[in-house]
Amino acid sequence: AKSKFSQLVENAMHNKPQFVTKHGNNAVVVLAFSEYEKMIKPKTDLVTFFKTSPLADLELEFDRSKDLPRDVEL
Repeated sequence: AKSKFSQLVENAMHNKPQFVTKHGNNAVVVLAFSEYEKMIKPKTDLVTFFKTSPLADLELEFDRSKDLPRDVEL
Protein backbone atom coordinates (compact mmCIF):
# COMPACT_ATOMS: atom_id res chain seq x y z
CA ALA A 1 0.00 0.00 0.00
CA LYS A 2 2.88 2.39 0.71
CA SER A 3 4.19 2.30 -2.82
CA LYS A 4 0.71 2.65 -4.38
CA PHE A 5 -0.95 5.00 -1.90
CA SER A 6 -1.67 7.69 -4.51
CA GLN A 7 -3.36 5.13 -6.72
CA LEU A 8 -5.36 3.85 -3.75
CA VAL A 9 -6.58 7.38 -2.99
CA GLU A 10 -7.44 8.06 -6.64
CA ASN A 11 -9.43 4.83 -6.84
CA ALA A 12 -11.32 5.71 -3.67
CA MET A 13 -12.10 9.22 -4.92
CA HIS A 14 -13.24 8.29 -8.42
CA ASN A 15 -14.44 4.72 -8.24
CA LYS A 16 -15.54 3.06 -5.05
CA PRO A 17 -14.27 2.50 -1.51
CA GLN A 18 -10.99 0.64 -1.27
CA PHE A 19 -10.52 -2.13 1.29
CA VAL A 20 -7.12 -2.53 2.90
CA THR A 21 -6.12 -5.72 4.64
CA LYS A 22 -3.43 -6.48 7.19
CA HIS A 23 -2.17 -10.02 7.52
CA GLY A 24 -5.07 -11.18 5.36
CA ASN A 25 -7.75 -9.57 7.55
CA ASN A 26 -9.83 -6.49 6.73
CA ALA A 27 -8.24 -3.51 8.46
CA VAL A 28 -9.55 -0.22 7.02
CA VAL A 29 -11.63 1.25 4.23
CA VAL A 30 -10.49 4.26 2.21
CA LEU A 31 -13.37 6.21 0.70
CA ALA A 32 -13.99 9.57 -0.90
CA PHE A 33 -14.61 12.40 1.56
CA SER A 34 -17.95 13.17 -0.10
CA GLU A 35 -19.07 9.59 0.63
CA TYR A 36 -17.96 9.94 4.25
CA GLU A 37 -19.97 13.18 4.59
CA LYS A 38 -23.07 11.39 3.31
CA MET A 39 -22.58 8.68 5.93
CA ILE A 40 -22.29 11.04 8.90
CA LYS A 41 -24.89 13.61 7.85
CA PRO A 42 -27.90 13.51 10.18
CA LYS A 43 -31.12 12.30 8.57
CA THR A 44 -33.04 15.27 10.00
CA ASP A 45 -32.15 18.65 11.43
CA LEU A 46 -32.19 19.20 15.19
CA VAL A 47 -35.51 21.10 15.28
CA THR A 48 -37.31 18.35 13.37
CA PHE A 49 -35.71 15.73 15.59
CA PHE A 50 -37.12 17.36 18.74
CA LYS A 51 -40.53 18.04 17.17
CA THR A 52 -40.95 14.39 16.16
CA SER A 53 -39.60 13.00 19.42
CA PRO A 54 -41.94 10.68 21.34
CA LEU A 55 -41.32 13.02 24.28
CA ALA A 56 -42.38 16.18 22.41
CA ASP A 57 -45.75 16.41 24.17
CA LEU A 58 -44.37 15.65 27.61
CA GLU A 59 -44.79 18.49 30.12
CA LEU A 60 -41.53 19.08 31.95
CA GLU A 61 -41.03 21.29 34.97
CA PHE A 62 -37.72 22.93 35.64
CA ASP A 63 -36.84 24.36 39.03
CA ARG A 64 -33.90 26.68 39.34
CA SER A 65 -32.00 27.08 42.54
CA LYS A 66 -32.33 30.56 43.98
CA ASP A 67 -29.11 30.17 45.99
CA LEU A 68 -26.24 32.53 45.31
CA PRO A 69 -23.24 31.06 43.49
CA ARG A 70 -20.46 29.77 45.67
CA ASP A 71 -17.33 31.78 46.33
CA VAL A 72 -14.29 30.58 44.43
CA GLU A 73 -10.74 31.50 45.41
CA LEU A 74 -8.45 32.24 42.52
